[in-house]
Amino acid sequence: MTFDRRDFLVGAAAAALTATTQDEAFAAGPATVTLPMENGTRPLVAFPQKRPLLMLSPRPPLLETPFSVFDEGVLTPNDAFYVRWHLAGIPTTVDGDAHRIIVHGKVKRPLSLSVADLRTAFKPVEIVAVNQCSGNSRGLFSPRVPGGQWDNGAMGNARWTGVRLTDVLARAELEDSVRQVRFHGLEHPALSTTPPFVKALPLDDIFDKGDIIIAYEMNGAPLPLLNGFPVRLVVPGWFATYWTKMLSDIEAIDTVDDNFWMKTAYRIPETPGNTVTPTQTGFKTVPINKLAVRSFVTNVRDGGTLHASTRTIRGIAFDGGSGIRTVAFSADGGTTWRNAALGADYGRYSFRRWEAPFAGRPGKTYTLACRATANSGETQTTVPVWNAGGYLRNVIETYAVSVS
Repeated sequence: MTFDRRDFLVGAAAAALTATTQDEAFAAGPATVTLPMENGTRPLVAFPQKRPLLMLSPRPPLLETPFSVFDEGVLTPNDAFYVRWHLAGIPTTVDGDAHRIIVHGKVKRPLSLSVADLRTAFKPVEIVAVNQCSGNSRGLFSPRVPGGQWDNGAMGNARWTGVRLTDVLARAELEDSVRQVRFHGLEHPALSTTPPFVKALPLDDIFDKGDIIIAYEMNGAPLPLLNGFPVRLVVPGWFATYWTKMLSDIEAIDTVDDNFWMKTAYRIPETPGNTVTPTQTGFKTVPINKLAVRSFVTNVRDGGTLHASTRTIRGIAFDGGSGIRTVAFSADGGTTWRNAALGADYGRYSFRRWEAPFAGRPGKTYTLACRATANSGETQTTVPVWNAGGYLRNVIETYAVSVS
């Protein structure tokens, strides 16, 4: 399968000039959305293979999923899945049949694998997992921090199909000295002074997890180009910075990778809760890794209005891979709580849907809140974390709503 360059360019040009709405909520209004943050107005733009998404940047593409999408179902549709690239050099066409994943470095049997090889020479596996940008919700940090000013929609949940990374590494026969494995895709910097986007995972984490896959399908279809066609790494339970798109190079190394994207970028304070004060210095940092436990209401937004006939509040919850134990719901801003009913379990890395009864009185206002607790015992915080990267927000979310 090849994504045609002309289709991409024509679609991108049209997207830059026009924007249509993504659901009835925006059908009659302007093709922009204002998010609850400074400079929060975003255009709704339809890139190729995508319905209109909130555009933070056209180059590299940063596209956020409108939050109403998460009320449609537990799996995020491919055409609504958020987009985040780091470098401006993104191929606008990829020949999926000709694409190769090179496995090299400290291995006894270097490999050059096609997508057809992955499909036929290895056992297929399937996993439902949340992909969340490390900077999701960064725009809500106070004081403000630099970087992409995302609201809460830089995430998605999909059913990924592919092959286990450990099976590929076993075929390559790693040398005993290997400490980490590096991953590189087809995106490239526009300037020679910009470091290439390369990520690394410790070998122990790769084999301890055992569920990292090289995915060639997303929700039963080929990956959209902007989400990494033809293959991407899927690291369930970890932030998306490790989920290398258009994966083309796997290198086994006998050192700890110290490239810019590991040694300098995507690091969090090694402090309790990974939080510091804006003026704090002298603390150690470590590479960001596991997702924090989070939950959201999906069928009403903060500042929204519910009809008096509404009898259920719905939402989603997830964590870094232990699974969701409970979600508590409050209609009075957290003064009192009661457990919500959990929906079907799609696996410990997936969104878990929840719902709770609600009987609002016309003319009244309410402050809704939800609080998830993972099977690990981790629960959401009452005070937002703060760090200079704008990472790991998992505060209890509140929603001021009125009833008509």
